Amino acid sequence: MIFGLTGGIATGKSTVAEMLQRHGAVIVDADKVARQVVEPEEEGLKRIASVFGDEVISREGTLDRPALGRIIFHDEKARRKLNELLHPLIMDKMRRDTEKVWQTEPHAVVIWDVPLLIEEKMTDLVDEVILVYVPQRVQLARLQARDHLDTDEAAARLAAQLPIDEKKKWADYVIDNSGTREETEMQVARLWSELCAKVG
Repeated sequence: MIFGLTGGIATGKSTVAEMLQRHGAVIVDADKVARQVVEPEEEGLKRIASVFGDEVISREGTLDRPALGRIIFHDEKARRKLNELLHPLIMDKMRRDTEKVWQTEPHAVVIWDVPLLIEEKMTDLVDEVILVYVPQRVQLARLQARDHLDTDEAAARLAAQLPIDEKKKWADYVIDNSGTREETEMQVARLWSELCAKVG
């Protein structure tokens, strides 16, 4: 089985992923894979340069993430285009990474950590969905504090994703991360027991 872990920006998904990893889960991180496919000389970077131009490539030949971010956070069409370019490359590498894990650990609990699992209609690629949840007001406050954003900029980034309460409808498991770390750890421990039982 493959479990999909998702959340919203600033909900604490990475924290929950780390907790699951400590329990023994194998995390296949879509963000890490996304960075790998846009390294210099990789196909992903070539695709981005051909569509968005040299202004998103640094002098060193790497992806200029802030420059690309300024384009895609304010342009829905550009964001969709970027996802179309990179999505097949990311999925292909995640599948290959998962197969490698199963060759050595056939009973591993594999969790795909995918921020846009629901937005990108990828829920059919996983067997069950785990959502890391906080109320939207908490999400906004955490995002502003974490990334030093003003309210408008933080709200724009939240608006680029499906509202967190909408995502709940897709979830098989919900980890409420709005309380203390200890409360989250207790929920993760219960979830781990359930996932292990499912995988057998």
